[in-house]
Amino acid sequence: MTDQQGEETGYAAQRLALLRADGSRAGDGQEAALDGAQRRAALAELTDRWLAGLFTDALKRQAGQSGGSGQVGQDGQNAQTPRGIALVAVGGYGRGELSPRSDVDVLLLHDGGARGMRGTAVASLAEQLWYPIWDLGLALDHSVRDLGQARKVAAEDLKAQLGLLDARHVAGDPELTAQLRSTVLADWRAGAPKRLPELHQLCRERAERQGELAFLLEPDLKEARGGLRDVTALGAVAASWIADAPRAGLSEAAGRLRDVRDALHLVTGRATDRLSLQEQDAVAERLGLLDADILLREVYEAARVIAYASDVTWREVERVLRSRSGRTRRALFGGIGGIGGIGGNGFGAAAGRGPAPRRPLAEGVVEMDGEAVLAAPARPGQDPVLPLRAAAAAAQADLPLAPSTVRRLAAETKPLPVPWPDEAREQLITLLGAGESAIPVWEALEAEGLVARLLPDWERVRCRPQRNAVHRFTVDRHLVETAVRAAAMTRRVARPDLLLVAAFLHDIGKGWPGDHSEAGEVITRDVAARLGFDKADVETLALLVRHHLLLVETAMRRDPDDPATIEAITSVVRNAGTLELLHALTEADALATGPAAWSTWRATLVADLVQRAAAVLAGEPPAPETALEPTTEEERLAVEAARTGGPVLSVRAEAEGRVESGVDDSTTYSADGSEPMGVELTLALPDRPSVLPTVAGVLALHRLTVRAAAIRELDPVGAGVVLVLTWKVAAEFGEVPEAARLRADIRRALDGGLDVTRRLAERDAAAPRRRGSVAPPPRVTVARGSSASATVLEVRAHDAPGLLHRIGVALEGNGIRVHRARISTLGADAVDAFYLTDRSGQPLSDAAATELAQSVERALVA
Repeated sequence: MTDQQGEETGYAAQRLALLRADGSRAGDGQEAALDGAQRRAALAELTDRWLAGLFTDALKRQAGQSGGSGQVGQDGQNAQTPRGIALVAVGGYGRGELSPRSDVDVLLLHDGGARGMRGTAVASLAEQLWYPIWDLGLALDHSVRDLGQARKVAAEDLKAQLGLLDARHVAGDPELTAQLRSTVLADWRAGAPKRLPELHQLCRERAERQGELAFLLEPDLKEARGGLRDVTALGAVAASWIADAPRAGLSEAAGRLRDVRDALHLVTGRATDRLSLQEQDAVAERLGLLDADILLREVYEAARVIAYASDVTWREVERVLRSRSGRTRRALFGGIGGIGGIGGNGFGAAAGRGPAPRRPLAEGVVEMDGEAVLAAPARPGQDPVLPLRAAAAAAQADLPLAPSTVRRLAAETKPLPVPWPDEAREQLITLLGAGESAIPVWEALEAEGLVARLLPDWERVRCRPQRNAVHRFTVDRHLVETAVRAAAMTRRVARPDLLLVAAFLHDIGKGWPGDHSEAGEVITRDVAARLGFDKADVETLALLVRHHLLLVETAMRRDPDDPATIEAITSVVRNAGTLELLHALTEADALATGPAAWSTWRATLVADLVQRAAAVLAGEPPAPETALEPTTEEERLAVEAARTGGPVLSVRAEAEGRVESGVDDSTTYSADGSEPMGVELTLALPDRPSVLPTVAGVLALHRLTVRAAAIRELDPVGAGVVLVLTWKVAAEFGEVPEAARLRADIRRALDGGLDVTRRLAERDAAAPRRRGSVAPPPRVTVARGSSASATVLEVRAHDAPGLLHRIGVALEGNGIRVHRARISTLGADAVDAFYLTDRSGQPLSDAAATELAQSVERALVA
């Protein structure tokens, strides 16, 4: 075995032992356990020794081949060793932060032969260095440059320049490495006014692509906003001497993300930075955490510290560069050297004008240099309302709170008395009512722990993940976002203060066991009393939180024409004022949740339900269920179906404010470009078995998503029952097919010429299997008391093509008639409600309904 092979084997064994070090084996002759930072430093040191050995051996061989003599030192140089060449670690390796699967980033730096090696010798040395690294399967990012080339590349490539800022000597000529470091730093500082805005733009673009680490269910620990790339950017800003990041907690946050990345590398055996769902439990276990939720919470907390530090730092960079630019212009046009009475310090007007003026914002709060700061006379220790007053003033003025101001408020302000004084409550409401500008102010309060001090219950929801694809934010940020959305609706309600506070608290129960609405009601009573609301307002807020899902769930799952549906609303919401608050809260909550939670269609359903409930609360009797009459279009189609004996289909595209239709052979859409609310299909055909599952299957084959379905029985000509089915659908891809094609396929399916079940099964079998999270099993329940004339069956399942077809097959197999259906999809979940009777038209008994629910659930699981 050659010396080089022995070194490689030794390095590989030591590296493996280092990565396998485990505290459970410490003390029995095994490698002692190292924490993340220690392991990264030890791995970098081990790699340094190995690469320095390779470098020394290569120089020895080259000296022997050229007939040279003399001993070579440990660092690869002495009087006989060629000078002017060095091996330099850059990037993360240069910082000594080598993760298990990180790239080894190195630069072979030379002086172009001025004092040392010539080109061919440098190339030969490089080969002898790179190949052993590749042979071990390590990821290598390498380059060979002289000092001039390194400077030129850095000037042209911002990412290369950032890597060189962390240059660290490994072997060879230390003077050359020192020259590189001093030159690169000097270039960076000289070019900072140009390069820092470029770096900031790169950070913004990366954040737009990758999203915010603090809210992602499968975050990229490096690239997302608040990730390790931002930590590197903050280091570069500090190296420019333009600004520095707030240091409190920053090092710990960066270290925690690196620890998680290390564990991810060790668990997967891959160089990955994305913390995927399927790896989170194993990573949590590797880190000694209880579960994946705690892991995500720690990741989110670290990301928020880094993101906040980034915001503060970049704001300071912009302020300093703007100030420098202004001084330059004033120096050019305002005189230099005392001309015109201006002092002779070379900064022209800037030196003679004194400090920037301060604009009052509120008692004890002023604006200075684009930030909200405390006024000179402010005394936080004597004014417990000051944090809320300063936050409200900053948000209303669309200004950030200065970091020094927030730190001082956190350090000096005493707790508010309980209940809060009226001013404190009003300032909180003013802050929440500021809209979007409240978010950065709230983040500043969060960064210094002020929010949890004001509202102790907040800690349970802080950074709490929501494992639901519909939600795009953590629980606490969702609450703030809901208040932001509600701020735009305050003109719609008589009590905007109650709307904002209800929006702010509606999911506060998610930090507790059990139903979050029930837990939230209890917490809201306590918080509302703490804030100083009177008894009546406390009750209203508690009701809004307890029933914040009532309107949307009822609108999506219940028939609005059933008197029991409206009764379910009015029995809870007993006056018009509370109803309008609940309506606005419902919309704000859905908009803050994510795009999948709200649409024009859902808004229309909820608004219709609110309108009906408001009429009842105003004293108007609800329309009896039996009073519902078929529309003219339904009667026309029923007559045509009875006359021809075949299915007759109408397709109507609805858009906000207008409806246009086509019958049988065409599909017409709104010509004004307004947003589609859905395509309504009305199908009439003589009564026969299996109509619901058959038609649902055809729609699934055409990749149409069903939003709602209804069935009506008519006898238009006295010759037998005709079924009229009304469906609201949307195309999963592309456009809705023509009515003639749909009608032909429905006819074929009903006549047996098209086996819908087989076709759906074949399509599912041919679909590529993608790795992903495992959906929870379906659940089918009986919603007792929801209708006086039918049994209501609720189905909750993972949404998939053909789901409604399978449900219909299961219902038909049990001899059940479906009269109406409320179909809704929230993200990846379907929540459907079916109004059912037996063949005689009567609701099912309790025992029969329970047995049916179990039967349908078994069919969906199979």
